[in-house]
Amino acid sequence: MATNKHLQKTNAARLLEAAGVPFELIPYEVDENNLAAEHVAGELGEPLEQVFKTLVLRGDRNGLFVCVMPGNMEIDLKVAAQISGNKSAAMIHMKELLPETGYIRGGCSPVGMKKALPTFIHESALLYETIYVSAGIRGLQLKINPQALIDFIGAGLYPL
Repeated sequence: MATNKHLQKTNAARLLEAAGVPFELIPYEVDENNLAAEHVAGELGEPLEQVFKTLVLRGDRNGLFVCVMPGNMEIDLKVAAQISGNKSAAMIHMKELLPETGYIRGGCSPVGMKKALPTFIHESALLYETIYVSAGIRGLQLKINPQALIDFIGAGLYPL
């Protein structure tokens, strides 16, 4: 369960706690001018490949879906389309993120979106005992076992 009682509990944290999924809330200093995973990893003192970013995309056939990937990688739109059953895919526009997910850029969590979207987590997550994903607000990360996260959100894996 969350160990830092004084931290703001996000919707993602409440959902995980209610389901009995172990996690920790880890705060970090936000830089509004640098929301990149590199900054987050540096603030956490963790390897970039263990800090995962949550990207929301739209496929030409199946609509919105989510890719959760290591901070040191860039999204391959062809692979994203393929794993999601689409012919093509593109990142959604920034202005669509909040209305579609309930989250803002730099604070988009794979847990607790407005509606459940098909989610795919990069298989490298399984190389670690814990990974970091956004807790749903800027400045707060979930430290969680990747398999527990995959099981909780019903995510698929996509290849290295």
